[in-house]
Amino acid sequence: MCGITGAFAFNLVGKFNLINVTAATQALAQRGPDFQDIYTDGFVGLGHRRLSIIDTSDAGNQPMWDETKRYCIIFNGEIFNFKELRITLLSRGISFRSESDTEVLLKLFIIHKEKCLNKLNGFFSFCIYDKEEQTFFLARDRYGVKPLLYLFDEDKFLFASEMKALMCYGIEKTLDYSSLHTYLQLNYTPAPHTIFSKVKKLMPGHYIKVSSQKLDLQSYYEIPFSEESIDRRITYDQAKDQFKNLLQAAVHRRLVSDVPLGSFLSGGIDSSIVAGLASQYKPDLHTFSIGFKDEPFFDETHYARLVAKHFNTSHTVFSLTNNDLYSHVHGIMDYLDEPFADSSAIAVYILSKETRKHATVALSGDGADELLAGYNKHEAMYKMLHPGFIENLVGNLRPLWNILPHSRNNPLLNKFRQLSRFANVQKLDPKERYWQLAGFANETEARKLFSTASIEQFELQQYIERKNDILKTLTGKGSINEILLTDTQLVLSNDMLTKVDLMSMANSLEVRTPFLDYELVNFIFSLPSDFKINASMRKRIAQDAFQEMLPAKLYNRPKKGFEVPLLKWFRSEMKSLITDELLSKRFIEEQNIFNYDAISPLKKQLFSSNPGDVHARIWGLVVFQWWWKKNCK
Repeated sequence: MCGITGAFAFNLVGKFNLINVTAATQALAQRGPDFQDIYTDGFVGLGHRRLSIIDTSDAGNQPMWDETKRYCIIFNGEIFNFKELRITLLSRGISFRSESDTEVLLKLFIIHKEKCLNKLNGFFSFCIYDKEEQTFFLARDRYGVKPLLYLFDEDKFLFASEMKALMCYGIEKTLDYSSLHTYLQLNYTPAPHTIFSKVKKLMPGHYIKVSSQKLDLQSYYEIPFSEESIDRRITYDQAKDQFKNLLQAAVHRRLVSDVPLGSFLSGGIDSSIVAGLASQYKPDLHTFSIGFKDEPFFDETHYARLVAKHFNTSHTVFSLTNNDLYSHVHGIMDYLDEPFADSSAIAVYILSKETRKHATVALSGDGADELLAGYNKHEAMYKMLHPGFIENLVGNLRPLWNILPHSRNNPLLNKFRQLSRFANVQKLDPKERYWQLAGFANETEARKLFSTASIEQFELQQYIERKNDILKTLTGKGSINEILLTDTQLVLSNDMLTKVDLMSMANSLEVRTPFLDYELVNFIFSLPSDFKINASMRKRIAQDAFQEMLPAKLYNRPKKGFEVPLLKWFRSEMKSLITDELLSKRFIEEQNIFNYDAISPLKKQLFSSNPGDVHARIWGLVVFQWWWKKNCK
């Protein structure tokens, strides 16, 4: 796991960017603390920060050249089937100077060019420079585990693992108001767009070929799903067996490492399965969980300890107070180089920080919720697709739910909030229903936050086109499989995987995700939706396939997740930051991005007895303001 950056100058104007390659590389130091190197020639610069995982010797350092000095690679990620690929290449007479997966990837590309991507099982973003043809080839893994951002204009092509590195080149920081409008609803910005209008994210499953003033963007992978392609012949028992075998193989592949490796263990079904399978191959497995002393409702360390004892792992619990969590908030906001307001990132950051003291690599259960219908919203959508008396009654009582008080911090008020949310989207068409459940604010609420100047910059048609592109996988009634496909492409890639990459790499920790092995993902999307969710169970096939392996108490246990105590912080420790600084009338009007008359009611609601979900919207605004003040003011 590493950090990469580079520049391709098309003319003398673009060439000035090469002086910034070293600074851009240094900006990625936390992604790769073990080694840094730079390559520059007349019009090309490449930088690499290394986190040594496989072949930790100097032979694995990058930028790495082939023997002819024609091809050079900088690579971020891991290729889990590199040993098999290496054997195949050796049989063709290809020689190697290292034991690294990086060199295998380089030699594979030299032979197969872009077709090499279909042979890779892993996660990655990389650039290969062909010195003879003066071209760049860049690619990103199938599901977007590893990030890659770029900027292309008539003078240059720039790329990096993180925005902070791109900003070292002195890029133009023009806000993309369609992205901001989306962010104010979702609390993140979906690829391929970013908060800056000229910077793009390379989409998962895509590659780019760059030559002088030319950019060719192509897709090499899409999840092979259509309602017609679902395997209706496979029995549930057959599917369970195949699911089990594929996940077992995926975990086994991800145990390759020349440095200490452990596994996150939350006590939930996903991480428990991964830890259980890993312990079969690694008897000395070290597992890690995070506990919340001040939030017993969300503390699942009891279940984590139960699983650890069951599989006889060496288990470490990091038990945190709310003060422990809060002490990291400002540091995390400082690290963010693009607005990103999933508040659970705070817990992931601390878990990664503490785990890094014991291991360099950690397995996780990420991806299972999106692939197998693990969220509350999936249960709600299932009920909307299969309504009965209760669902219809909830819809008819919509006026009542809407006037009752809502709060996530009280079990009864949280139930009112959920019933209101259900009733408000029940009658919407599938695309609009999905969009409403994906965010914290609707389009009207988000647009009201814009100042007059921002409204003038906002292009409604552009926003509509982007939204339609995100939702294009939802057709007809919006089946559960279509919902899961959309989640995998939107929520998983742009929220969950972004969160884990940012927070783990801020602590120089590599996180591996067995559920996102492409052979397993392809199989999952060939299955009927009722193998994943039915009226009584979410993630059905995972729970049933591994029921005998796991402790009985885990079977069909309700998912809790974790709510960072934002509301408490906003009403106490962070109150002054909100009211007197970042969301003050003076700062809002001076900044002229937002409309204070729309923000003021949100602040009032925050301190009322009926806060609802307003804390999530306030957090999105706070994160944006902190970021803007640091990077754009």
